[in-house]
Amino acid sequence: MPEVLVRFVQRWAVTTVAVLVADLLLGGINHRSVGALLAASALLGFLNAFVRPMLLLISLPLLLWTLGLFVLVINALLLLMVGALLQPGFTVDGFGSAFWGGLVISIVSLVVNAFLGKGPAVRVSRGPGRRADRGRKDDGGGPIIDV
Repeated sequence: MPEVLVRFVQRWAVTTVAVLVADLLLGGINHRSVGALLAASALLGFLNAFVRPMLLLISLPLLLWTLGLFVLVINALLLLMVGALLQPGFTVDGFGSAFWGGLVISIVSLVVNAFLGKGPAVRVSRGPGRRADRGRKDDGGGPIIDV
């Protein structure tokens, strides 16, 4: 199986688990069938990939003013959109349910991805001439936090 397809299925599975956890924890998010849950997680992934970047760009002044907390509102709006588009099978009762659902989905996705080792890679560089840096070459394989 191609690696791209494996990563796609893994992300879809993580999102599905996160939406299921939000459904179980919150009363305002409901699914009627496994198919509706899979469709909701696929649509949420699609919206996060294509619509969310545009919303983040448009709302950049609000994001800066709120120090990034407006992302929670964007996540809630996207979850509300999923609920509106998949109305009979997947429902989101209101903005409050969408807000808390988006927060739960984000946290569960972060935890599951960290457990699977798919989180963001951050390397710490100790600077030139320090003990930890002797004999090592920079492979250029990720972001560096220079200490």
